[in-house]
Amino acid sequence: MKHHLKRQLRRLTTERRYQFVAGSAAALVLATGVAALVDGSDDRPARQTPTAVAEAAPRLDDVATRAQARLAATPPASPSASPSVSPSASPSPSASKAKATANPDLTRQAAPKPPSSKVLSYDYQAQTTYYYCGPAAVRNALSAAGIDRTQDALAAQLGTTEMGTNSAEDTTRVLNAVVKGDPYRTRMFAGMPSSAQIDRLQADVVAAVTDKRAVVANVAGDATDVDGGWHSFPGGHYIAVVGYRNDGRTVRIADSADPSLPGYWVSTVDLANWIATRGYSA
Repeated sequence: MKHHLKRQLRRLTTERRYQFVAGSAAALVLATGVAALVDGSDDRPARQTPTAVAEAAPRLDDVATRAQARLAATPPASPSASPSVSPSASPSPSASKAKATANPDLTRQAAPKPPSSKVLSYDYQAQTTYYYCGPAAVRNALSAAGIDRTQDALAAQLGTTEMGTNSAEDTTRVLNAVVKGDPYRTRMFAGMPSSAQIDRLQADVVAAVTDKRAVVANVAGDATDVDGGWHSFPGGHYIAVVGYRNDGRTVRIADSADPSLPGYWVSTVDLANWIATRGYSA
């Protein structure tokens, strides 16, 4: 009997872990009974007979079998789960904008500030006839861009006659026909210029000269230059503006009317008043 019980205990201890756990309590009871049988002690509550011990062994098998069935029905515990890592939250639009701004490759470069003073290099030529001021002004303006045209050729394009050249619309049209990119625009003054129109003239001169383009203006009446020189064209006249200084508050005039005085400086305010009722190409 003792050998039988020992073999039963060895079988239980060699079962898989979950079988041992399920039968551990019963095995403990069985072991207690075996010990009692071996030492013959009489102080136990109830003496177990060999028959009772023999009957207990099959019951232990049943307990282990039922425990094994329960464990098999229960899904095995998953391995230690790694800490869940939520996907990185998409950056907010403001964060993306800040990142793009910080990236020099995505940052739009600010336009460089124009110089406070600039005068173009140009090839001056006086008008060849008294009514060729329009063709001469356009020709002098084009020379600042490195473009060479004759006054006669330009007169034909402008529609110039002995009555002169009609308006700044014509000078703009011809300048854009020659200069790449169609950069010129016409600004017309219906009467005396407003402060906004004077500011616009100043900005237009600075922008054009910075772009290496001269401005052509259609003037009428009188003007006084910064040195006190007086210039009078009651019937109208065309001039080229080839430079500026003081951030455009003063402009450089290339005047084809008098070869002895090919250039002079006037204030932008005086030039605007000189253009009154006419216009300019810039």
